[in-house]
Amino acid sequence: MRKITIVLVSLMAMLALAGCAGANGPGFKYERADVFPVNGRQGICVENDTYWVSGSKTLTKYDKNWNVIAENKNPFEGYTLEVNHIADIDVYHNELYLGVEYFMDGQGKNIQVAIYDADTLKPKMIFPFQNDTGQKECSGIAVDPDSRTVYMCSWIDDESSGYLYMYDLDKGDDKGKMKMDPAPKWIQGVAYHDGKLYVTADDGDADKNEPDHMYRIDPSADKTTGQVVLEKTFDDVIRQGEIEGLSFDGKHNRFLLLYNRGAKIIAGMPKGFYDGYHDEIHEIFMYNMTKAN
Repeated sequence: MRKITIVLVSLMAMLALAGCAGANGPGFKYERADVFPVNGRQGICVENDTYWVSGSKTLTKYDKNWNVIAENKNPFEGYTLEVNHIADIDVYHNELYLGVEYFMDGQGKNIQVAIYDADTLKPKMIFPFQNDTGQKECSGIAVDPDSRTVYMCSWIDDESSGYLYMYDLDKGDDKGKMKMDPAPKWIQGVAYHDGKLYVTADDGDADKNEPDHMYRIDPSADKTTGQVVLEKTFDDVIRQGEIEGLSFDGKHNRFLLLYNRGAKIIAGMPKGFYDGYHDEIHEIFMYNMTKAN
């Protein structure tokens, strides 16, 4: 009887571990393939073998070999409110989606949602932000073409950052907000891939060589809540620093991550450098993706 019990317990443990690779564990395995230096420190997106990177005050377009083919170092033309910061970005049908704001010492204001031409890198439309949603800052934006939804996330560590904020892709109307359970802290970017949402979180301590993480959000049927699952721990970067934006390249089954190293980050802003660094280094880490089960 004792042997039978041990066998049954072992079988149940194996089944539990198998289940963790699905609903309760990572959906993909990520194999680091390459690293590319880039000009911006905020966000990354990809479409049709072309890449776009956002800096706090820049937009840069790269070809498939990571050669610069366009750059805008004055991206805030046409704004009526004062702004100084671009967050993680996304692209859809050759249009860039940006969350833009005025950010200083850990606080955001004057949030704007803008669409830019992906070739000229200049604004096409700037939308007035709906201030009654509860969103206080914007650290990233993602387009879900399947449900025609635009998602925005917030970095500030308070209750408002426990939600993803939703807008209609076609009309720009508010579609409510999705409560993340449990909510990651210090969210730096958001992306949509194959029915799921993914966020990066600057929740490791670079001073202690602690890695940052990516979390998967599994939305409920009505999208009022999203179950949060740890998707990847970034213990394979060159040096621990500040995680930023993310993007999925479905065409090539790749995942792209923007990671900064070298600068000390205080209240969300670079202030000084670690030993051995005189500049902050921005890099895109490219991973090959395979299903976890």
